Parts: sequence; C-alpha cells; structure tokens
Amino acid sequence: MIVAMWSGPRNLSTAMMRSFAQRADTHCWDEPFYAAYLAATGLEHPMHHEVIAAGIADAGDVAAACADAPPAEKPVFYQKHMTHHMLPGFPLEWTDKVTNAFLIRAPEPVLASYVRKHESVGASDIGFAMQRELFDRAADRSGSAPPVVDSADVRADPPGTLAALCAALGIAFDPAMLSWKPGPAPEDGVWGAHWYDAIWKSTGFGPAGEDAPALPHRLARIADEVRPHYDYLRQFRVKT
Repeated sequence: MIVAMWSGPRNLSTAMMRSFAQRADTHCWDEPFYAAYLAATGLEHPMHHEVIAAGIADAGDVAAACADAPPAEKPVFYQKHMTHHMLPGFPLEWTDKVTNAFLIRAPEPVLASYVRKHESVGASDIGFAMQRELFDRAADRSGSAPPVVDSADVRADPPGTLAALCAALGIAFDPAMLSWKPGPAPEDGVWGAHWYDAIWKSTGFGPAGEDAPALPHRLARIADEVRPHYDYLRQFRVKT
C-alpha cells in the first residue's frame, strides 16, 4: 500500500509521519516534492542547496518514484506530502495510483505557527485550496471520500483517532504509533535540522486543546479566505 498523506505546513504532519514510522511494516518518505518545489520556484528557503542536493529536483521523476512499489520488506509506503509543493504543471496523475489521505488543521493556529518561522505568508503558502483540489480529485476517482483526519482530533484522542484512520486506510492499528524516542530519526528530511526542533524534543502527540489565536488583520483575512476549504474537508473527517 502506498499512502500519500496530504497536509499543509504547521499541521502536525511531521508528528504523524513519526507515528507511522513506528510501525514495523511501514517505510516513510518525508516531503518528496520539496527539492522539486525549491528548484522550480527558486525560493531561498533555509538549507535550500542541501535540500535540492539531497532530493529529486525533477517533478516528473518524483511523481514516478511516489507511484512505485513500496520496499519489499515493508509493505506500507507512507509519504508525507505538502500540498503547497504541488505547483501548477507538476504531474498529478500518479495520485490516481495511490491511497490518498488528508491531514487538516484550522487555519488560525496554522497561520500563528507559520509566521513564527516565516516573515511573510499568503494563502497559497499554507496549501488549503490545493488540499481541497487533491481531495476532490481523489473522491471523484474513487466515488467516495478519502480519509480525512483533523489534527485537533489526533491531539484530543490519539489512540482513537489513529485507530479510526488506520481502519479507513485498511490497515491494522499498531499501539507503537502512539510514542517515539526524542531526537532526529532516519525518515527526517535533511531540513529537519532547521525545522524539526519541536518534534525532536517530543515523545508523542502534544496535549489536547486547539486554540483559535487572535490574529492581526493581515493574517485574519487569510484565515477567512481559506476557512471554507478547511470546513469542507472537516465534514469528512474520521471519527472515533
């Protein structure tokens, strides 16, 4: 099974990848399109050159690798994808060959967290519209809604929500998914040294409680713009 988990930034996505990496049957790939995204946009992200050197810079080559069979010794191939990495012109046909799932988070905490790491942000940077487009593509192809999990639900009830997600994916829940050792892990992208300080200090999912922080006007406008996409996907979220 190839699981493409689609998330925006600052969305519990690395913790979810860390959770799946604890399964003995799962191989994880961290942000497959990141190098291609940087190569195509020319954005000077931290560790820009290291990311491109360590990854696959051609989007077509990434797509082919994403649709390839998982490593024989681990039958579940979990891919942590960032929706904003899927630029116009990047191939999407490969998504028809995998099991797509969607990790969502309310826009207010996403934006509050995002601006702690980035000086500027626009709606496209947090990937809500693209997440909905990918969801609709997967739903249209299969005739049913693909699995959606809300990060607030994961934090409120990790065992119940992860069990529901695994059931929706057609795999058995493994209690090992609930905790991990602190520090870097083999599945982390090279960029982990800059971005993953919080996950490297963690041993499991954070405490429950998802605040809606007060945002300055410029961020509140972006939250209002993208909230319909979040609300749309949230109605399909897995429930315990």
